[in-house]
Amino acid sequence: MDRVAVPAAAAFFVALRRLTKLEGIFMKTSTRKLADSAMLIAIATVLSLFSFKGPWALGGGITICSMLPLVMLAHRYGTKWGVFSSLVYSLLQLVLGFNNVQYAPTALTAATIVAFDYIVAYGVIGFSACFNNVVKDRKWSIVIGIIFTFMLRFACHFLSGLLVWEVILPNELGWAPVVWSLAYNGSYMIPEIIITSLVALLLYKPLRRYWLAEDIS
Repeated sequence: MDRVAVPAAAAFFVALRRLTKLEGIFMKTSTRKLADSAMLIAIATVLSLFSFKGPWALGGGITICSMLPLVMLAHRYGTKWGVFSSLVYSLLQLVLGFNNVQYAPTALTAATIVAFDYIVAYGVIGFSACFNNVVKDRKWSIVIGIIFTFMLRFACHFLSGLLVWEVILPNELGWAPVVWSLAYNGSYMIPEIIITSLVALLLYKPLRRYWLAEDIS
């Protein structure tokens, strides 16, 4: 799968450079930046394929830091590029999870799933570095950014669960839609936040130069 994800991510960037009008973004984009982005997006995609469920989980999959490469991209190249890279990742996730969209009975429902379970949900991860100018200690800025953006992702999935999935597939426990969506999405997003935050803290010192982009400055 990584042999597919790396070329796919790289091809996406190249196609955008040639076929869209985003010349302002790419004029200052180096080959290194594109290569780093393609590699980290590919790593994130591969990690997302390996998930597990805890005994407490009502659904969803807990991954081992599949979002962390996107967080690092935002810290290495800034929020604009972080958001852009996260949107690219969201499109890859949409392709991998397109079966979920097929449950939608209407075009509006499908658009809601695409927006709140994919495009917006993963796109917000690109804002992970937005606390760097507020929190001076970078490792804690990273953790706060993870908690903040992952909670935004949780909010997106919560809205999708409430507005779409509880209408299409009502929960079998008979819980109120709000309670079910909170519990369902919280059962995998809370562990994801904890695991990713802890791993980011543990890896900060050995990977400090990469977090601070000292290897490319």
